[in-house]
Amino acid sequence: MKVKVLPQRALKIGRNLVVADLHLGYEVSMAKEGVYLPPVFHRTINSLKFLLEREKPGRLIIAGDLKHSFVPFRQERLELETFFSEISPLVEEVILVRGNHDVGILWIRELGAEIMDEFEAGGWKIVHGHRLVEGERFIIGHEHPAVRLKDEVGALIKVPVFLRGENLIVLPAFSPWAYGNDVLREIVSPFLRYFDVSSSEVLVPVGDEVLSFGQLGKLSEILGRISGKL
Repeated sequence: MKVKVLPQRALKIGRNLVVADLHLGYEVSMAKEGVYLPPVFHRTINSLKFLLEREKPGRLIIAGDLKHSFVPFRQERLELETFFSEISPLVEEVILVRGNHDVGILWIRELGAEIMDEFEAGGWKIVHGHRLVEGERFIIGHEHPAVRLKDEVGALIKVPVFLRGENLIVLPAFSPWAYGNDVLREIVSPFLRYFDVSSSEVLVPVGDEVLSFGQLGKLSEILGRISGKL
């Protein structure tokens, strides 16, 4: 089944919409550490609601890290309850493929969500990506893939990206706060070490478009040459 890459950091597979790494509760968790950030909770929900209302999938699949804190707290629970009250009416089914941050979350079954460690859709196995599992074709999150781009005056910008290969697709984080991991410099997920991602296509969501930046390996070479000339 064909996988459609959406510029809103999501995938469409038949009647399935797949997102990853919402990290709800991130701002509250950071505030407990003395770092205060503007809240983006409602922005995140509204972005997802826009997608669901436009694409009209039957099923929403969250590929891990719906929540952020490893130690559950009250405000996080309230945010999760609000999340499901807003999102559940727009789909027939919500499935959370559990990620490494999704601890103490079994109670969301009371809100109508299903919790799994992996899920198959359209010939792809959807997992979070923090540990390897058996299979052939995977869709994962966890990596928060991004690349750093430099202009002619040396200014740097980090942009979230999809990585699309024959047997592995890596989703960018849906959370606005997940600035991303530069996959040209460092790799986090064991899936990116197991599969040869140098031939993966780098897809950059920009506005209402998804731009192809070519293969990851070639992009690394080009950016390396540009950096050497600056």
